[in-house]
Amino acid sequence: MLSSIVIPNLVSKSKFWYRNKLTVSWSTAHISYRHGLIVPFFSHSSSLQGMYKYLARSFPDFGSRGIVVGYDTRAQEASGCNSERLARLTAAVMLCKDIPVFLFSTYVPTPFVPYAVKRLGAAAGVMVTASHNPKEDNGYKVYWHNGAQISSPNDKEILKCIEESSEPWSESWNESLADNSPLRSDPLREISKMYMEDLSSVCFHRELNTKSPLKFVHSSFHGVGHDYVQQAFRAFGFPPPIPVPEQKDPDPNFSTVSCPNPEEGESVLELSLRLAERENATIVMATDPDADRLAVAEQSDRCRWKVFTGNELAALLGWWMLFNWKETHPDPADRERMYMLATTVSSKILKAFARKEGFHFEETLPGFKWIGKKIHELESIGFLCGSMVPDKDGVSAAVVVAEMASYLYNKNLTLHQQLENIFETYGYHISTTSYVICYDPPTVKRIFTRLRNFEGENTYPRSSGGHSIVDVRDVTTGYDSSQPDKLCVLPMTKSSQMITFTLQNGIVATLRTSGTEPKIKFYTEFCAPPGKSDISSLEEELKKVTDTLVEEFLEPDKNNLIRRSI
Repeated sequence: MLSSIVIPNLVSKSKFWYRNKLTVSWSTAHISYRHGLIVPFFSHSSSLQGMYKYLARSFPDFGSRGIVVGYDTRAQEASGCNSERLARLTAAVMLCKDIPVFLFSTYVPTPFVPYAVKRLGAAAGVMVTASHNPKEDNGYKVYWHNGAQISSPNDKEILKCIEESSEPWSESWNESLADNSPLRSDPLREISKMYMEDLSSVCFHRELNTKSPLKFVHSSFHGVGHDYVQQAFRAFGFPPPIPVPEQKDPDPNFSTVSCPNPEEGESVLELSLRLAERENATIVMATDPDADRLAVAEQSDRCRWKVFTGNELAALLGWWMLFNWKETHPDPADRERMYMLATTVSSKILKAFARKEGFHFEETLPGFKWIGKKIHELESIGFLCGSMVPDKDGVSAAVVVAEMASYLYNKNLTLHQQLENIFETYGYHISTTSYVICYDPPTVKRIFTRLRNFEGENTYPRSSGGHSIVDVRDVTTGYDSSQPDKLCVLPMTKSSQMITFTLQNGIVATLRTSGTEPKIKFYTEFCAPPGKSDISSLEEELKKVTDTLVEEFLEPDKNNLIRRSI
């Protein structure tokens, strides 16, 4: 049996988003609503009817397997539209067709839904959430029977069924079915118990955890995470982390944060950092409103904080998982059946691990649905978070980081110091991730069309920042100059834009459209070989190339793009 180590990019998610429209927008794993009451409810019923049709067609035993439904704490007070009501209407659509529904009785973290799908043997799962999006938004994520977010061809087939289901069934509005139907059950207690038991089974240093002097602060960003992160810490033998009181309880207005997204860094962690300073806590953690993302900060000197990027956390988690794997699998031959997975816009540090340590590394398209799908293809037993939930999981990631920090503290090391050790061993990987905002889809299309015809028809840019571009991969068109047949190994994704440039100096740069917001994201990384440790020069070179790439390739001023303000 193969084993896999899945390192989450803790701050990425792939969904498709239409902003400022009173319509349902469908993507490979997500349906979103924005603004209003009547149209979202109408669209919600029609979408679920289409999903029912496809699931009934795909699973002859759908009537016995059923579907899992969860929800977060979002609500639009003026309209009365909230995640719980949308979840109950989701249940009603299925229950009126005699499909069993495992409907959670209260809000849960997003990862509980795919976990429940796997453990209960359900045909699919729906999580009503807009994750870290603005308070006006709501939507839902859809999971397949393997617990992974749906991907092609299922997404396209469901869309066809939705298009055939424009007229809501009258009985699908019968919200009382969620209370009265004998086919409705509440999996909360069972799933919570199993999740925490499975989580504790991959706790490697429980005795050390119980004695750890480290103090942790946790913010749930006004979402669902507080109770579940507290339980996870107890499962590992830790005392519960200190909660940020102003952000502990659900608040659909996200009243203390400018943006409920941990990837925005120190500016959204202010309350957490100040509390940690007062409490003399070393580590700060923040989960986003649906608890599938995680931010981590570590105090170095008094009132000085290191906020780790998603790529830096991936490097630390990758090292930690590999370290514990080697402790229990001393035979190097075992590495032949071990995998690490990461998305193509994540750091290449895991690839450097694999190259030096002799195990397999697989790259996927952005979005955890692709990682989940790859795990299923490998028929693997996951290691740590990868086995439990084939999707992002901020709850398990938080307590795993806590155990890693405690272990390192016992060795007189901080997380930051260990990160430096990793880079010295495997090569420095310095990265930058940011975005520009564009509300005009034709402009976005024009930008990427220009890149594909940069110096004439069907020609890409040949240089950036004074460095030659040696390879171009365009997953939107399926082109990859590094392959003998010039075809992408990764699946082609015509519905979104993504081009990756590899420069002669080792920098890798990717431009892609966001799945959830009207953004063009850009990712650049300097992948230096071991021994090259002049950090300031690496950072300077990366900044120069990144700035040039943005100005020359995206032309923000000419295209009226809004630069990131935080």
